[in-house]
Amino acid sequence: MGDPRGIGPEVVRKALRQPIDADVRIVGGWEDGAPTDVEAGRVAAQSIETAARLALSGEVDAIVTGPVNKSALHAAGYRFPGITEFLAHVAADIPVAMMLTTGRLRVVLVTTHLSLRDAIASVTTERVVQAGRIAIDALQRWWGIATPRLALCALNPHAGEGGLFGDEDERLLQPAANALGAAGPLPADTVFVRALRGEFDVVLAPYHDVGMTAVKVSGFGTGVNVTLGLPFIRTSPDHGTAFDIAGKGIADAGSMRASLELAVQLAAARQAKARA
Repeated sequence: MGDPRGIGPEVVRKALRQPIDADVRIVGGWEDGAPTDVEAGRVAAQSIETAARLALSGEVDAIVTGPVNKSALHAAGYRFPGITEFLAHVAADIPVAMMLTTGRLRVVLVTTHLSLRDAIASVTTERVVQAGRIAIDALQRWWGIATPRLALCALNPHAGEGGLFGDEDERLLQPAANALGAAGPLPADTVFVRALRGEFDVVLAPYHDVGMTAVKVSGFGTGVNVTLGLPFIRTSPDHGTAFDIAGKGIADAGSMRASLELAVQLAAARQAKARA
């Protein structure tokens, strides 16, 4: 359920009011008073770790995680940038990628929870290619798309305008696009519109906010975070703990419901493929 002080418990309860074609286990929660940062971070992290262990052992087919507070996780000793990286560690430090999806838009982040300065410094040809290959594999195996169509979002305005606004797109991103058979790098102000119109199956975004903004503007309240590359399915809502409205009964459970439904859909597709 994520951080017990946030809206996680509320959106889980609301999302499960409607029947869902799955047996659902709920892990986590808090009984006695308001937990401290350390306590909240520990119960959230241990719950996620328990769910991941159940998935790794085959006891469950997918996990859906509620929103967590990263400061609380760090206070509890779990010093990961986010749950994506935490789950990669639990699964033996394998390479993973974060996908955000809503409607027909799918966005995979090349870098995740870094400052903008550090994110730009971390974008390399190799990192883009790795994220793209993880995305291709997931789209083929989990979504059943035989030949995924990739687009690579540019880092600089107008994709650098021939080097006028930076050379990273030509120097770093173009070789990655060539290696992946992806379109681009394409300017951020048009690539997501083209994806929404059905031209691409996924967009690779070089840094967190350019990808997250596109997803949230196009489908706020219905977006789902999917961790690609794991040996099991993991989804989560695309919002945070929302401490400011926790306990007021007004949290929107749309994203949590969408996360549950996508987890069921992907697990069913995976089972069908295993039987074929």
